[in-house]
Amino acid sequence: MILVAIVAELLEEYTVLLARVLEHLLNEAPFPRRMRFLILRSLSFASTPRRNPEAPAL
Repeated sequence: MILVAIVAELLEEYTVLLARVLEHLLNEAPFPRRMRFLILRSLSFASTPRRNPEAPAL
């Protein structure tokens, strides 16, 4: 179970990093503005703030 949690955390970090890279590339891509907006909106999970693991749960 610990290994599964570690792999899940790594995949989450990798996904966020990949989404940020795609966001950066698409901001400078020669696509029409509307197309860039639609693509970037689908990557909205990258813009959500990460939770602080040291913060106490309420």
